[in-house]
Amino acid sequence: MHTRTPPAVTSPTAGTLHIVATPIGNLGDLSPRALETLKTVSAICAEDTRHTRQLLSHFGLERPLLALHQHNEEAQAAQLVARLQGGESLALVSDAGTPLVSDPGFRLVRAARAAGLRVSPVPGACAVIAALSVAGLPSDRFVFEGFLPAKASARRERLARLATESRTLMFYESAHRIEESLADLATAFGDERPAVLARELTKLFETVLDGPLGELRARVAADANQRKGEFVMIVEGAGDDADAKVVEGRRLYAKLSEHLPPSTAAKLAAELSGAPRKALYGSD
Repeated sequence: MHTRTPPAVTSPTAGTLHIVATPIGNLGDLSPRALETLKTVSAICAEDTRHTRQLLSHFGLERPLLALHQHNEEAQAAQLVARLQGGESLALVSDAGTPLVSDPGFRLVRAARAAGLRVSPVPGACAVIAALSVAGLPSDRFVFEGFLPAKASARRERLARLATESRTLMFYESAHRIEESLADLATAFGDERPAVLARELTKLFETVLDGPLGELRARVAADANQRKGEFVMIVEGAGDDADAKVVEGRRLYAKLSEHLPPSTAAKLAAELSGAPRKALYGSD
């Protein structure tokens, strides 16, 4: 019989770890509660202390800053837990938005919870949720995939595995890979799959484009301004009645096209999967 290890008992005078969401662009989105929390904690754990110092300076705050990022989080967690156990309250912020959403922090949260310490969220901006709220795509069920792999072959393999996913799919992407990622999305899911591209949300040049993947790919390729900034890519799910042959054909095409000319890859993928060739590669 498996028994769960009871949580550690901690002192009633122990501090709280506050997980504080910060603006993703518009500084007016920092909540009054977040501001008050940042004012009162002993120190703020930040992904990039230079970035966070600018945010604090804007609001006239001066608090001790501690660097906490993917390279030092494991080592720092024990020291920060000790400070919490000693009665200090700390805040954790990321460079923008809600901490832990494609950002460091879960190791510290896990260590604090394992020590029986209070971990309290201070909600606020989150780019993926902000994008979903304006996309006009099904939002009752969705899956967040974070950043796609930088390497083309790994990215295409990941997308091929997601081709039958019926939930709305959400991804983060950077400016220098947005064209490649849109091209791979169109190849994996088809040019006609409905999608939304949200760029620079809450910032001066905020843009939300919608349409079939093939159309979005062409619009971004034709306009250099649409290749700047930070992106959330949202793609409608395949639906429960997705054509299994087409899905398998696109998976095969994605793999074969890494080594063969597109037309040859499409021909072989169609033969092996039974899917129409035109559904895999253009309309030839």
